Amino acid sequence: MDLLVSPVPQLHTMNPSLGEGALGTMHDAALGFADEKLVYVGPAADAPSAKKTVDGSGCVGLPGLVDCHTHSLFAGSRADEFRRRLAGESYTSILEAGGGILSTVSATRLADDDLLAGLLGQRLDSFLRSGVTTVEVKSGYGLSVAQEIRLCRILAEGDWPVTVWPTFLGAHAIPKEFRSNREAYVTAVVEEMIPALSGIARAVDVYCDRGAFSLDETRRILKAGMAMGMDGRVHAEQVEHTGVAAMAAQMGCLSADHLEQLDDVGIQAMADSDCVAVLLPGAQLYLNDPAPPARALAEAGVPLAVATDFNPGSSPVRELLSCATLACLRMGLTVEEALLGITKNAALALGCRDRGWLGDGSVADFALFELPPGENESSALVQYLGGHKTRCVVRNGRLVWSSEG
Repeated sequence: MDLLVSPVPQLHTMNPSLGEGALGTMHDAALGFADEKLVYVGPAADAPSAKKTVDGSGCVGLPGLVDCHTHSLFAGSRADEFRRRLAGESYTSILEAGGGILSTVSATRLADDDLLAGLLGQRLDSFLRSGVTTVEVKSGYGLSVAQEIRLCRILAEGDWPVTVWPTFLGAHAIPKEFRSNREAYVTAVVEEMIPALSGIARAVDVYCDRGAFSLDETRRILKAGMAMGMDGRVHAEQVEHTGVAAMAAQMGCLSADHLEQLDDVGIQAMADSDCVAVLLPGAQLYLNDPAPPARALAEAGVPLAVATDFNPGSSPVRELLSCATLACLRMGLTVEEALLGITKNAALALGCRDRGWLGDGSVADFALFELPPGENESSALVQYLGGHKTRCVVRNGRLVWSSEG
């Protein structure tokens, strides 16, 4: 074997066939990697030798974490917006006045490819160092045919430290130059952007809400993208209830994200489909929004994912484990639900069934976390907001980051 991580006092495989409970928990385990594959998951005492060994003593192991909702490709700052919201302005009123998303669009359009790629690479490296090996990244700060194609190509063609899942979000906001003719912009999204991005973007996403896109516009955009082979996703029921979560579920979308204003009809529609509920506690915290009905979703059998929603305005948060903690504190998730939410269920929200868990058929992505001083492996990993330390990260069977250098 090329690499052995052993012993791992507590390993959550997210694969019940390998271990105990919903998390597939194993004790005193080891993982072996060879030829970019996971070739051994079992007792440390029985592990074969390897060219390189990482000591997992005092740690908890997880599959490489999956952040299934981010807006990581942008230039510019929105620090002033934070002060404005503290003074009483709402996120939506800032957007409707031409700020918010649109201010980031202005800065991103002015940035050249090298600057954008450099900024994205630094952000993705930060994700990797916190144990995240797969990151969904949306476009949406170009909002023109040429700019959206440019952003999606940067995402798809870059050599990134993590696996990047490119999502087309041309329907993020109506750009300033189309404010008096939004129909023309929707037509450009449907007839020019989506055909150009077929085979480049894996999914099409739409922000359906007050100040953004209507339910009819969202349906039209989703139908066009899904007809071109893209998976459907929606920003749903965040500021106002629109009915888009139910519609997205009925259309066969992979996920509905945010959901603070979700109603019982939407919950049932999601339960009747394979639509994953993506919870974004960073945005809930920064915008001081009410909690989505997470317990009702869980009781209805809807899979729950948790993501950072990392963006420069409403959720400048890159710490996925901290978001898992916030999902427990602010949304009522159990520790087990939160951990599944940043691994297996997050991968389901991307339509990706080979990651977020460990075992035969999974990708060889793994993260090892040290607990805070004085704690042991029986402690709940998400109990300590930002208190964990990443010891090592394995991606595609290779040790790509280690705290030991």
